[in-house]
Amino acid sequence: MIKESLRAQRIETPSWAYGNSGTRFKVFAQRGVPRDPYEKIADAAQVHAFTGVAPTVALHIPWDKVDDYADLASHAAGLGVGIGAINSNVFQDDDYKLGSVTHPDPKVRAKALAHLLECVDIMDATGSDTLKLWFSDGTNYPGQDDIRARQDRLAEALAAVYQRLGDDQRFLLEYKLFEPAFYMTDLPDWGTAYAHCVKLGPKAQVVVDTGHHAPGTNIEFIVAFLLREGKLGGFDFNSRFYADDDLMVGAADPFQLFRIMYEVIGGGGFTERTAFMLDQCHNIEPKIAGQIRSVMNVQEATAKALLVDREALAAAQRAGDVLGANAVLMDAYNTDVRPLLAELREESGLAPDPMAAYAKSGYFEKIAADRVGGAQAGWGA
Repeated sequence: MIKESLRAQRIETPSWAYGNSGTRFKVFAQRGVPRDPYEKIADAAQVHAFTGVAPTVALHIPWDKVDDYADLASHAAGLGVGIGAINSNVFQDDDYKLGSVTHPDPKVRAKALAHLLECVDIMDATGSDTLKLWFSDGTNYPGQDDIRARQDRLAEALAAVYQRLGDDQRFLLEYKLFEPAFYMTDLPDWGTAYAHCVKLGPKAQVVVDTGHHAPGTNIEFIVAFLLREGKLGGFDFNSRFYADDDLMVGAADPFQLFRIMYEVIGGGGFTERTAFMLDQCHNIEPKIAGQIRSVMNVQEATAKALLVDREALAAAQRAGDVLGANAVLMDAYNTDVRPLLAELREESGLAPDPMAAYAKSGYFEKIAADRVGGAQAGWGA
């Protein structure tokens, strides 16, 4: 049963993780970085080839803009992967200095909405069923704009996007506590995102970015609540130490990742409709290897969560056995699941250690030699 669940797990990697990235001070270039979306997808295919559980790659528009999206989807299929979520970008244009869909100028709002609808067109062309929306909109000073009016503008834009979605399509609404707006963010928390999604209907769900919370936030409570309400659409998995660092998932607090996956499994969220996406920028670590490591971290947390003896846990909870209940969880968390996952990979015809297998494959040396010249991809911070 545990192996069957692990075989069925799907983890989506982001195209932007394969490009150059860095901090707000510097973008660090690396050898072999893709120069276009086609090369990004080729790298994502390597992650799937060595892990067996990363069959889709998310696109970010306009970072991954091409002339023929159907051709891009065909290219992905030829490499054994598919196009996942389409991510919009209304935060890197000068017009959006004071906001995008919540901007006080209706012309700017119209421009932002047109981009969001373009992203739905790209979903149609690529076969994607998920649109991911994140807005950097907010204000820096008290009195800068009307908070309630900005919520009205946001609701109007979301309703227009919702109306454009096809029957089998959905959007996931992301939230972020702060940055780049530092006084007030228009979508600062899960409650705000949830309220907008509830008003719109079943094709609007919340995505939980694990780095987008105040220190000490109980993220697994948020997950449990959204699952109970049928509004958890998926995750952007990453880690943070201080703020939104976009570090490798499980790097800062692997126990938290385990607790999240425990709630996902217990709440019925371990299905193909829950998007387990990575959202990371590998500033100093190698791109493909960093993604493989992150996928493995999610697998390990999932395996441990599947090992929880839920009958024993429920009995301890009913008896009010505080220490006993906690011990059941800790026994599962402290189990070394790496041999189990290695065995599972071998049964699937894969190398037991994806990191070692990738290192020996020679793929990095090949792309480092082949991808000379041209402009390397990056998010341009």
